[in-house]
Amino acid sequence: MTSRQASNDDWWRGAVIYQVYPRSFQDTDGDGIGDLKGVTRRLPHIASLGVDAIWLSPFFTSPQADMGYDVSDYCDVDPMFGTLSDFDEMLGEAHRLGLKVIIDQVISHTSDRHPWFAESRSSRTNGKADWYVWADPKPDGTAPNNWLSIFGGPAWEWDGVRKQYYMHNFLGSQPDLNFHNPAVQDAVLDAARFWLDRGVDGFRLDTVNFYFHDRYLRDNPPLVPDPDATSNDAPDVNPYGMQDHLYDKSQPENIAFLRRFRALLDRYEGRMTVGEVGDGARSLKTVAAYTGGGDKLNMCYTFDLLGPDFTAAHIRRCVENFQKAVTDGWVCWAFSNHDVTRHVSRFARNEAERERVARLAITLLSSLRGSICLYQGEELGLPEAELAFEDLRDPYGIRFWPSYKGRDGCRTPMVWEEAAANAGFTGGKPWLPVPAEHRRLAVDAMAEGADTVLGHYRATLAFRKSRPVLHDGAMHFLDSNSDLLAFVREKDGERLLFVFNLTREPQAFLVPAVVEPLDLPGYPARLGAGSIQIDGLSAFCGKL
Repeated sequence: MTSRQASNDDWWRGAVIYQVYPRSFQDTDGDGIGDLKGVTRRLPHIASLGVDAIWLSPFFTSPQADMGYDVSDYCDVDPMFGTLSDFDEMLGEAHRLGLKVIIDQVISHTSDRHPWFAESRSSRTNGKADWYVWADPKPDGTAPNNWLSIFGGPAWEWDGVRKQYYMHNFLGSQPDLNFHNPAVQDAVLDAARFWLDRGVDGFRLDTVNFYFHDRYLRDNPPLVPDPDATSNDAPDVNPYGMQDHLYDKSQPENIAFLRRFRALLDRYEGRMTVGEVGDGARSLKTVAAYTGGGDKLNMCYTFDLLGPDFTAAHIRRCVENFQKAVTDGWVCWAFSNHDVTRHVSRFARNEAERERVARLAITLLSSLRGSICLYQGEELGLPEAELAFEDLRDPYGIRFWPSYKGRDGCRTPMVWEEAAANAGFTGGKPWLPVPAEHRRLAVDAMAEGADTVLGHYRATLAFRKSRPVLHDGAMHFLDSNSDLLAFVREKDGERLLFVFNLTREPQAFLVPAVVEPLDLPGYPARLGAGSIQIDGLSAFCGKL
């Protein structure tokens, strides 16, 4: 392999990925739902940020019970999003602009409208009878075991035709595929091959540790709370989090399948995978198993930084835990995505802090060792939307309302034009309301302003891209008081010192050596006698 090919194959290492939630990005046909033509139209905005790739949330044929994460045809585009030709056009334009394209693969389960499931449920003897997880009831008619669905209630649904239960980790209309069957593995690999042949650059593997279940259907034990855990499987209003999920996910058989998936990708040049791992306190152990050895996933992300904690101690603990557990794998860090409350609303204490938190968060994220993922609208500093119950579309939020409001608050439409109807998202009625407070944050309201959040994102990502040490350089922390996060990034003789003050008060950091201040976008250096003076919610960068 030449050095040029090796570099191209590793483009994902240290890459900045921009997540597009298509139904909320840009509508071009007036039906109130974003589409692939809309993505194509707005690719120049994404490219202007200086990112390396886009990740498209599902656009496949689906009844949309879970907003596309219930697929009924893995090899076609849902008409609400357009056509395969529209996808090809979008892919070609993205490549012309220098953007890689990553698409979701939701293969742990399908929709109950998928032809595979229709055949599977028709009898116990058909050709796809064991393509899904079927089990007999207990003698008293109850479910086979105590497994729970993330979306509430048992993880088992009764089917009167087969007179058996089928397993579903999410909605009852999202039956789990049986990956113990090699034919199922072959079928989902064929679907991946379909998109590889069209030219996609990689896959985001949804719920990648959910593919296999325990063959013996053993009950999960109760969870013993871990005070040091940095992420949880579910909000505390959901009894799913009361179980230790030893048997309904993260089974050892998954390793061999991930090797099969990687072997497929290795037949193509420069393709990659990033896996979503939700495994509670075991997440990092799972990431290590899935990314180590260079023969499975390229990288994974967990939920460690997707919670409410924005403190030096928490971030240091998350990164150090990863570095200790995952010695030869790679991580993708993010503060927001389509499943969690937007991070400026999680981290900022009030509206006055929102912009400062938005700026500091991207500066911090861009300085970490790993790849990073941004979620559409965070470059505008969009806060979480407050929606009325009657406006909700997310089944998770509807199920647990009002204690948990679900995911619609982070999925409201992108705001493009402050004065336009529906902020330029659609000429029709948007599928979710456009919050009035988002209008003033529209792209056209800050597109040319260097002092805006959008301008800060562009400058910060340019700073990251210009310094190879930030792509894959080593990272180690320096001791400081608990209010400051200090670390060094190092590669090929270049050593950069970063110090972040995540408190609201000015702090001083004692300089460990001679330091030359660097022009970190948005944060002018203030050096004192042997110390660095850092305002609240601010940062410093210098060369050692």
